[in-house]
Amino acid sequence: MIKLIRDRGHIKWASMILPEHVKLLREYHKNLNKLEKPILDDHKHEEFNEIISQALKENTRLEFTYYQEGEMIKYIGNINQMDDLTKEIQITDSSGSHHRLSVNRIVEIE
Repeated sequence: MIKLIRDRGHIKWASMILPEHVKLLREYHKNLNKLEKPILDDHKHEEFNEIISQALKENTRLEFTYYQEGEMIKYIGNINQMDDLTKEIQITDSSGSHHRLSVNRIVEIE
């Protein structure tokens, strides 16, 4: 017999729950907070290319908002190189760490 308990307005199961179910529930809640990748128009991509090219020439520090696995991540650094074939840029942050960013996943550049 499964017994339900009301706790602060939430129904909880008082009987056994399998570890597999706990894992699935955690993944479900984790996926609830994931964001969809924004769709950018061609004008925005051209703007990014101009900003990246200019920053590469002038060695300017930029802040990138980057979409990765349902999250928006901020990277701040200088562009070391741009690979037109793979459409990736390599940046170095203030701690000296190198990051490879796909231009297609960049959402914003400041």
